[in-house]
Amino acid sequence: MRIAFMGTPPFAVPTLAALHAAGHEIVAVYTQPPRPAQRGKKLQQSAVHLWAEAHGLPVRTPKSLRSEEAQAEFAAIDLDVAVVAAYGLILPQPILDAPREGCLNVHGSILPRWRGAAPVQRAILAGDAETGVTIMQMDAGLDTGGMRLIDRTPVAGKTAGELTDELAAMGAALMVEALADLSACPPVAQPDDGATYAAKIDKSEARLDFLVSAPQAERQIRAFNPVPGAFFELEGERYKILAADVVHPADTVAGAVPGVTLDDALTIACNPGAIRATRIQRAGKPAMDAAELLRGRPIAAGTRLA
Repeated sequence: MRIAFMGTPPFAVPTLAALHAAGHEIVAVYTQPPRPAQRGKKLQQSAVHLWAEAHGLPVRTPKSLRSEEAQAEFAAIDLDVAVVAAYGLILPQPILDAPREGCLNVHGSILPRWRGAAPVQRAILAGDAETGVTIMQMDAGLDTGGMRLIDRTPVAGKTAGELTDELAAMGAALMVEALADLSACPPVAQPDDGATYAAKIDKSEARLDFLVSAPQAERQIRAFNPVPGAFFELEGERYKILAADVVHPADTVAGAVPGVTLDDALTIACNPGAIRATRIQRAGKPAMDAAELLRGRPIAAGTRLA
């Protein structure tokens, strides 16, 4: 098929690669413009941009698709379909209508649950048993279009990074399957019941809240691994907990105060229960096992963490 691909972060790259490998004619790759990154604020091309250029695909980086000029340029490509995966720009109706088969989206949840920007993190935070990928026919709403294909996977103990990688691979395979025969997977309207919204993650959410239960605190750690990283502060220094075990998940430890360490092994009281950090990262330092950290920087029982 004659395709325009529209995506930006690493999540989108497997779908682009799969379409390329399947022999589709990718006539344009749309991605977000280069952004300042890291300490030097040097302009950095998106993951999709880098992959497309490396494989000789033409790249377009408009700041918006709202202008008549941008919409006319898109329509002139004469597309069978546009494939969208975490593009990051709103597609106005003229863009949605331009390809003969419309625009298909790879969305990282089982719709209608977790429409919006952060479905992976929200599924982990909510304690969902499973999540998945939906291939959706896009409309003017926020992830409200008809569903063509769905695949599912357990959330289990996965971090957001692990789950995102898994869903990216699932979505790539599912999109190739859908495009092989669109008539075999017609769009089905989403049900009204069960719709939830996955709001964009705010950095303030990454500060660990020890007033919640231990299982919820552990989900917070997994949901924000690798970014922005769930953290606490001690003596003005930030520590990211990258992994933790749940201890006494439903019991309040006698005399325990939420946010105060219960031993010298970085077991932290929650409400109820406790978590024990197993992997940690100090600001500006590499990640390490908590036991290794504590040999060089002991944190004694009774220490209050903020």
